[in-house]
Amino acid sequence: MSAYEGGCLCGAVRYRATGRASNSTLCHCTSCRRASGAPAVAWVTFARSGFAFTGAAPVRYRSSAPAVRSFCGRCGTPISYERDDEPETLDVTTASLDRAAELAPADHTWVSESLPWSDALADLPRYARRRNEA
Repeated sequence: MSAYEGGCLCGAVRYRATGRASNSTLCHCTSCRRASGAPAVAWVTFARSGFAFTGAAPVRYRSSAPAVRSFCGRCGTPISYERDDEPETLDVTTASLDRAAELAPADHTWVSESLPWSDALADLPRYARRRNEA
């Protein structure tokens, strides 16, 4: 059985997810963008039965009628997304996983709400660190 651990930037909120990871996606919906302040959010799905917070409890926010998001109340890192109509699973932010590199997104969702410049991001110049260190 696979086990994944993750947490927030400051280390207060930690979690452990056991079992199969699925539905790895990059979501472009307006709600995810506003909740994260990013142009898209990478998510991966786990069974709720195999998920537990192991550090401080996150703050929970009902972002829409069927959905609750959790985040660290100290540093603000988005952690999870739960839907009332999907009681068996929850999504965690892929980048909050300690081994995030293992779960690359398999698709893009909610592209109907993506920012108009998001497709051009792959063509931007790339720097190993800061621009002035190029």
